[in-house]
Amino acid sequence: METQNKLSRREKTNLILRYLRGCIGFFTVALLCACLGMVFNALTPQIIKITVDSVLGTAETELPQFLQRWFSVEQLRGEPLTALWVAAGAVLAVAALRGLCTYGQRVNLSKGSETFVKNIRDALYRHIQYLSFDWHTAHATGDIIQRCTSDVDVIRNFVCNQLVEVFRTVFLIVLYMSIMFSMNLKLSCIAALFIPIVGLSSGVFYKKISSRFQIADEAEGALTTCAQENLTGVRVVRAFGRERYEVDRFNARNNRFSQLWIKLGRLLSVYWASGTFLTCLQVMTIILAGTVETVRGNMTLGAFLAFITYNEALSWPVRSLGRVLSDMSKAGVSIDRVGYILKAEEESDAPGAEEKPLEGDIVFDHVTFGYGGQPVLKDVSFTIPQGKTFAVLGGTGSGKSTMVHLLDRLYDLKEGEGRITIGGTDLRQIQRKALRKQIGLVLQEPFLFSQTIQENIAATHPDATEEELRRMTQIACVDEAITEFSDGYNTLVGERGVTLSGGQKQRIAIARMLLQKAPVMIFDDSLSAVDAETDTKIRAALRENVAGATVILISHRVTTLMQADCILVLDDGKVADIGSHSELISRPGIYRDIYDIQMSSDDRRLIEEGGNG
Repeated sequence: METQNKLSRREKTNLILRYLRGCIGFFTVALLCACLGMVFNALTPQIIKITVDSVLGTAETELPQFLQRWFSVEQLRGEPLTALWVAAGAVLAVAALRGLCTYGQRVNLSKGSETFVKNIRDALYRHIQYLSFDWHTAHATGDIIQRCTSDVDVIRNFVCNQLVEVFRTVFLIVLYMSIMFSMNLKLSCIAALFIPIVGLSSGVFYKKISSRFQIADEAEGALTTCAQENLTGVRVVRAFGRERYEVDRFNARNNRFSQLWIKLGRLLSVYWASGTFLTCLQVMTIILAGTVETVRGNMTLGAFLAFITYNEALSWPVRSLGRVLSDMSKAGVSIDRVGYILKAEEESDAPGAEEKPLEGDIVFDHVTFGYGGQPVLKDVSFTIPQGKTFAVLGGTGSGKSTMVHLLDRLYDLKEGEGRITIGGTDLRQIQRKALRKQIGLVLQEPFLFSQTIQENIAATHPDATEEELRRMTQIACVDEAITEFSDGYNTLVGERGVTLSGGQKQRIAIARMLLQKAPVMIFDDSLSAVDAETDTKIRAALRENVAGATVILISHRVTTLMQADCILVLDDGKVADIGSHSELISRPGIYRDIYDIQMSSDDRRLIEEGGNG
């Protein structure tokens, strides 16, 4: 997934401000504590200056008013040991105050940053839940996860650390340069001269590295996707002995990712090396010029030492400001990538869409639909009577599952592609949430959550009683299999149901759907992993227990479909035939050909038993 339509500066700012709600107070207090801490930090060089010039030397100065209550400069000058103890105590007191400010800064910064990142994660997760099925199929899961984790962390680091550092550095420059200019104009001008030079070099570097950070981030997304696919499909990898292939594929992507970061590392090395040279050049220039000023008597030794201390204190923040500016490029890319998800359009209902019960016949009226310009359904028309069992038979790619997706509004028909109605109402005039609550769906490859079996079954009806839940598992012919587990219904299901067999997963999914008690039930080849005998038992149980519901059966197995009231045969996205089982086998066609191929004496016996059940 590539970042598309980069956000403007205003959009980026609005995105950050939107999720700063509820935590701006924390950041404000953190900044105030940081600024107050720098004020206390600026007092230490002044203590050194007074001690060297006025206590150890003879320069005239006055202590702050509150200190004069206990001693004066003249008193300290006559008692050098006491003067040193007072200076040390003053430095420790200032350090203690600065420590309190640092504590307040860190605590509030932590609260603010965690609130901020929680707001983003909550918004992302909620937004992703309401994005269209089409959007999800078009984007790799690994890349989506990477954007919601790594990129969110980059944004958090930028807003909560780097952006705060920018404000802190600007305040530090203003404060220290003000003090330095009050001490010596010439040296201050020399120190100030280097600040725009460092800033300009950082700006040039920022522009150069921005695009490379984006490429590296996208490579990380591809790497995450590769790992996620391998872990999800671990059984397929083992079954086909693809371990070596998967290792080579991961190594290729990992090598590209590593090479991109090595190139970025080279650029960063050039930047830091040049920054070190500029910093050393500035310090050397200040020391040389300051020595000359001190020798000429334009400043005292204590003032010179204090000035050097201020200059040293400025060198790292100014230099780190360049690092922050360079990291802004990475943050900008991450904001684009997260913003791409947040800007994706959520599913929405048409104006005037109603929340109404599904009553009446389901009608496909000249439906044409495809993916990426390739048609799958071609002018398909048929009617599913309410309360009847309707079956669909067709080869792979004939459009069976696409019909289900359209009926559940995972995809919407566009103008000119026909329409689907229930009880005469166009599906687009029914709210999606209401529609999906009333359509039960079991897929060929059902998804089970990493929870207990009971929690998986109760997902569609959390308030169901244990008796209701057991009844549905009995209809799905899975109750006996569940009770054989040592923990029964409290057995934990592995990720994606990996601890269960294919047939067990399908039957648990059927029980979950039956508990929904939906008026429309769809079985999309959901009995493919069970044996013919169990298939027959489940169908017999369904006929007895879902009376009144509209049932849609999709399967490649004729024995699963033949008891249906009506059978639709699809071929290459078109309606090849439609009718009851007796009607379809009475005339030449695809259905009779499949019937003749699949039938055996055992199948006929099971059919008779299922028909009598």
